Amino acid sequence: MTADEFAVDRFAIVALASSAGGIKGLSKILAGLGPGLPVPVLVVQHLDPRHRTVIAEILARRTGLRVKLAEDGERAMPGTVYIAPPDRHLLVGPGGVLNLSSSELVHFLRPSADLLFESVAGAYGPQTVACVLTGSGRDGAMGVDAVKSRGGTVIAEDPETAEFKGMPTAAVGTGAVDYVLPLDEIAAVIRGLVETKRR
Repeated sequence: MTADEFAVDRFAIVALASSAGGIKGLSKILAGLGPGLPVPVLVVQHLDPRHRTVIAEILARRTGLRVKLAEDGERAMPGTVYIAPPDRHLLVGPGGVLNLSSSELVHFLRPSADLLFESVAGAYGPQTVACVLTGSGRDGAMGVDAVKSRGGTVIAEDPETAEFKGMPTAAVGTGAVDYVLPLDEIAAVIRGLVETKRR
């Protein structure tokens, strides 16, 4: 199989977005993904920019994956979880190179799930899996539209089981969501997607 065939046949990146209630949701998903995930995971969790964050340390205790705050200019590697630092947008470009931006707030937010999803859709197209978890507000809804329009796959936590329904409800309302799942089932579906050769 050539590199080009591999690129088209498999998912290559997972992007997760959450806000209120998100640490619990992210903990459950990352624990369920287990070690040895063949793709990188990019995470936007809305954090208070006034405080030093310990989210990477908290999530690292829940998973066999490597977890770290994203750094500007580094390349996203398989089996590693990259978290947007407080008050910085996390973007990804060609070749998986990460970019941290202090550009304008989006819907009063930085980091923005919409910007992450839009950048992932632009860089990875149909190789993208994007997932919206618990949170208030609408962040992520425009982004899932972008992922879907580029041929990617979109998952939303079932608003009925989400601790805060706003973000998943807005995502589902776009009509761009492929799977609406209770939190407990999301990790298994993501693993199934990224570990299976696409037909």
